[in-house]
Amino acid sequence: MIRKFSTSLLTIVALVSIASVVCQAQSQRPLTRHVREAVLNGQAPTVGRLPATQSMRLVLVLPLRNPDALDSFLSELYDPSSPSYRHFLTVEEFTARFGPNQDDYDAVIGFAKAHGLRVVGTSRNRMNLDVRGSVSNIEEAFHLTMGVYQHPTENRTFYAPDREPTPDLAVQLWHIAGLDNYSIPRPAMHRNQNVRSNATTGSGPSASFLGSDMRAAYYGGTLTGSGQSLGLLEYYGTDLTDLTTYFTNAHETNNVPITLDSTDGTSTSCTYPVCDDTEQTLDMTQAIGMAPGLSRLVMYVGSTDSAIFNAMATASPLNAQLSSSWTWYPADPNTDNPYFQEFAAQGQNLFQAAGDSGKWTTSGTASEIFPADDVYVTSVGGTDLDTSSAAGPWSSETAWVDGGGGISPDKYAIPSWQTSAAAGCSSCSKTYRNGPDVSANANFTFYVCADQTTCTANNYGGTSFAAPMWAGYLALVNQQAVANGNPPLGFINPSLYTIGLGSSYDTDFHDITSGSNGYSATTGYDLATGWGSPNGSGLITALAGSSSTPGFSLSASPASVSVAQGSSGTSTITSTVTDGFDSAITLSATGQPTGVTVGFSPTSITGAGTSTMTMTVASTTAAGTYSITVTGTSGSTTETTTVSLTVTGTSANFTISASPTSISVARGSSGTSTITTTISGGFDSAIALTASGQGSAQTVTFSPSSIAAPGSGTSTMTVKVGRNSRTGTHTITITAKGAGVTHTTTVTLDVLQ
Repeated sequence: MIRKFSTSLLTIVALVSIASVVCQAQSQRPLTRHVREAVLNGQAPTVGRLPATQSMRLVLVLPLRNPDALDSFLSELYDPSSPSYRHFLTVEEFTARFGPNQDDYDAVIGFAKAHGLRVVGTSRNRMNLDVRGSVSNIEEAFHLTMGVYQHPTENRTFYAPDREPTPDLAVQLWHIAGLDNYSIPRPAMHRNQNVRSNATTGSGPSASFLGSDMRAAYYGGTLTGSGQSLGLLEYYGTDLTDLTTYFTNAHETNNVPITLDSTDGTSTSCTYPVCDDTEQTLDMTQAIGMAPGLSRLVMYVGSTDSAIFNAMATASPLNAQLSSSWTWYPADPNTDNPYFQEFAAQGQNLFQAAGDSGKWTTSGTASEIFPADDVYVTSVGGTDLDTSSAAGPWSSETAWVDGGGGISPDKYAIPSWQTSAAAGCSSCSKTYRNGPDVSANANFTFYVCADQTTCTANNYGGTSFAAPMWAGYLALVNQQAVANGNPPLGFINPSLYTIGLGSSYDTDFHDITSGSNGYSATTGYDLATGWGSPNGSGLITALAGSSSTPGFSLSASPASVSVAQGSSGTSTITSTVTDGFDSAITLSATGQPTGVTVGFSPTSITGAGTSTMTMTVASTTAAGTYSITVTGTSGSTTETTTVSLTVTGTSANFTISASPTSISVARGSSGTSTITTTISGGFDSAIALTASGQGSAQTVTFSPSSIAAPGSGTSTMTVKVGRNSRTGTHTITITAKGAGVTHTTTVTLDVLQ
């Protein structure tokens, strides 16, 4: 009895201690928003409250540490000239450098327990803490009310908090997932309402396309994705018998192992009519069709984006290629960025379907395309594809009328890797993120098996077919990259845009120039299809790189320099290195005309770096345009770049100046300033001088009143201040005119008492 009493007393003391810490903590909101706009503005009428005893599962998300350092790290990670290029982190390394620390994680665990919330899941990156508790405990812990509201645009009710959560917790949370169901994730696919079939060249039933047809159209080679694993985001489970039926009917064999991973206790099974697994099955068939030799395909099944994305970020092993065919509308569009940043740091790329309601808008269904416009995902639009034959190569392609794309509805700032492409796109925003990035077939031309029933041909379409196809294509790229001795690509957008702006664009992408989703497809990047669809092995070669051999390349900025006779100009020569090249590069120049000397400072660059190239032009050098070749030599390796030098003749001109530029003069007195003109370019004319702005009480004279030809000389400007002049300052503008050339300078007059 005494032992039991002592144990109970210790438990009470511990709970009191936790409660004391919690009470002492300052209430603070998480760093992201949770309250829906419709709740705040009254568009969603209140119809009640969630029952106090109802159980809810939430994810308490902690913020990343050192965000500025993470931004810098990611910038270097994807900079080909950086020694850190594609040196990705493990989950443990990412957690040590940028994840929440253990003390903060333990504090959140203590807070949850102190408020009656049961911890039901932890994560090895310490970002997510899964808890379960009653509505009453949740309301008490976060100082809010869980209301039930009538949805303003859908025929249903939803639950949501009435105010922002303010936990009494010293650790500021990033987000609390699971507090509302205002936006229900929806798959980016839909059924064809037109009875006419669009398919003509597929190898499936009724000429429909199989996943393997997309491989034949967009690749057609021998890579299979061997050694690569791929992850799919899913909000419901699946019935793998539907996948088996698909391959049986297609007369194909699936050799890819499938793993069904419940990220938060959500069921991984799906049986019709209670559950529809159309999206889940087609995601698998598209990914496997493109990469039939994957080592593994994982379906991450969950009820919240936080749970699913964090499971992807902490999987063992990690999947280098990820795909999401679901869209939704978060209360705060920054909610998932920590997971996306971790993907990028760990060498993972997420392909996201761009939606199936045509061009993106700022309201309505076409605006609910998150996370397709996030800057950390590869947004995949839709096309209408024709092949030359069944299971044959690509023939033609147009923009799909329902494909998503446009200017970010969530107003993400335009990323640096997109600014040059946007500058050449008349419909693109120069301020906000544009999408999609790439595209692939999404028309109603596919063969689909789902819901343990008869399969369909040419009934379903959507960008949800295109996104997992692209993920499968990246598996081929990463297989080739590894074979070349290179790391996987990680986040591919910076590379995609570099390729799109390069000279090999037409051999790497199918540039889609016809059709519209509300925005017209045009040459190059556009808001209907992005850069287009993959062009066979060309894009794979461009992305995967060559075998790993250290090297360098040279570039000049600016590449064109204009210099007047008798003057000089400069260009910056930059060396960009690959695979750890760190040797000295000696610079030299050829092709410069007589009278032009070229110098470099420094004369050599070691590894990645810059040198200033100075071109000094003699006054006797003939006017014209010359191509100067800059050669970098390191051992037996040489690389070149060119600078276009335009030598211009000097035009007749002059300059004007005043000394001093400011004079102080008492009323009734005079002051002076010397005006000097200097000629150039053979100027030969008298220069007349006049003044303005001195005020009506002052008089200004010049001696001489004009400077004699050829125009170089001085004149004394005398300012006489009237006896009744007001004190204060005046700006006197001196205008000089000669031979049709006009220049001005100013003198400040301070009138004293």
